Amino acid sequence: MTLKTGVIGLGNMGGGMAAMLASKGFDVSGFDLSSAALAQAESKGVKPVAERKQLIQSVDILILSLPKAEHVESVCLGAGGISEFGREGLIVVDTTTSTPEMSRKVAAELAKTGIAFIDAPVSGGPKGAATGTMSMVIGAEDADLARAMPVLEGMSGTRVHVGQCGAGNVAKIANNMLAACHLISTAEAVAMAARAARDPEKLLQGLNAGSGRSGATQVMFPTWVLNKAYDSGFT
Repeated sequence: MTLKTGVIGLGNMGGGMAAMLASKGFDVSGFDLSSAALAQAESKGVKPVAERKQLIQSVDILILSLPKAEHVESVCLGAGGISEFGREGLIVVDTTTSTPEMSRKVAAELAKTGIAFIDAPVSGGPKGAATGTMSMVIGAEDADLARAMPVLEGMSGTRVHVGQCGAGNVAKIANNMLAACHLISTAEAVAMAARAARDPEKLLQGLNAGSGRSGATQVMFPTWVLNKAYDSGFT
């Protein structure tokens, strides 16, 4: 059976996920409040839907890619949202970096109407979303994850099931904490080397060949820190 897939939130992350699925032959529809985001997604093979209600009612798997936890609550439990219009058997996959508490709250409420909720926050940035190489840390019941897996495999390179609902966001928060620490410590290391008249780019090459390497030294600093772009690519 072909799973009809919908994406709510077509920014740099959600738009990339939707386009990747469409490029692999999935039946993908999308909704966004931005007409520009809808047009961009349509140009990449995603079917634009003008009303959120229509999308919620028409898909088997519904992916959320939203700014933060309160938006997840609004889309899932608010007026005109998933709890109101989602049909029994729908699986919601939330890729938002949310909170464990919100994931569990939403899952409990949606379960009352036979809707499953999976928290699957992602890592890899817009490039990872656009190329299907991003990673996912997943909180879900085994049966729900098995049903959603074909879609998740189509939009990501690595998937780690870390526990039941909420566990995905616990893992993502831990990841973000470490990423922030690495970014700060790399900045201190580069500043120290600069005071010693060392070339930052050469320093990073050395760090990346040794045990001090991290996502900050391998990706963040070379891509958007040393060039002073300070743009991680998110919308």
